[in-house]
Amino acid sequence: MTFSSHRLHSSKPHLNGKATALTRFVDENGVTRCGQRTDDGSTALLVENDDILGSLLFTGETATVAKILAPVVPSQILGIGLNYRKHAKETNMPEPKYPVLFTKGVNSLQHPHDPVVIPRVASDPPEVDFECELAVVLNKAACNVTEEEALTYVGGYTCANDISARRWQGKKGGGQWCRAKTFDTFCPLGPELVTPEIIPDPQTLEIATYLNGEQVQKSNTGDMIFSVAQLISQLSQDCTLPKGTLILTGTPEGVGVARDPPLFLTPGDMVEVEIDRIGKLVNPVVGASAL
Repeated sequence: MTFSSHRLHSSKPHLNGKATALTRFVDENGVTRCGQRTDDGSTALLVENDDILGSLLFTGETATVAKILAPVVPSQILGIGLNYRKHAKETNMPEPKYPVLFTKGVNSLQHPHDPVVIPRVASDPPEVDFECELAVVLNKAACNVTEEEALTYVGGYTCANDISARRWQGKKGGGQWCRAKTFDTFCPLGPELVTPEIIPDPQTLEIATYLNGEQVQKSNTGDMIFSVAQLISQLSQDCTLPKGTLILTGTPEGVGVARDPPLFLTPGDMVEVEIDRIGKLVNPVVGASAL
């Protein structure tokens, strides 16, 4: 798989004084800020009101980037299951007629480079899995949106890892997925939010997961069963999606639970999600006892 070298920092263009790739970060004074990082990543050009879903106009000021945060604090996190054709095939499941919807708690959000924590209740035997996903953030409320207008509600795209405890996703969770998906740190997000000007068509992106440097998932968002526009439209029917809604659009084939033997995350691992034109989301894995 060949990823575009078109990465953030100032290599992503500024459009009429507006940012196109947003980083939320803590500056040298401990203040949370928002801006577009410069070439070396150590400083950022700030945007108005430090609002990653706002006007994105530059203020002319800069700040030092001390720690990168998840690019948004979402109003809600919606996940989509079985949304890649080859993933449905590897799990021996029929392609769904409608999007398979679940939720993740906002508590599951994790920053780039911070650890995914294996819960004590999901550690023996191992069951925690990786899922690379394209994440979509809405910059305005959506209700009864048509497929044709759906992408105009997108504030940006970023990388997500839909970490999942597989036994809790099955019998231990009573057939409900929320418990399995919503443990603390189970939604790493970042490293930045890339605007639709950089990604006009979200169905053309290469996507991959690396575990300890080895590629374990590899696909293209063109394999989605429901496109980003279809997801926004269908999820918004008679159901208001508030500004800041984060949609995880599904994972491709290669997940650990579908392998023989299964491949699960363990303390000491390093897991990376990479998406073309966005960048790479990197997180170490630790056990709860290490905290």
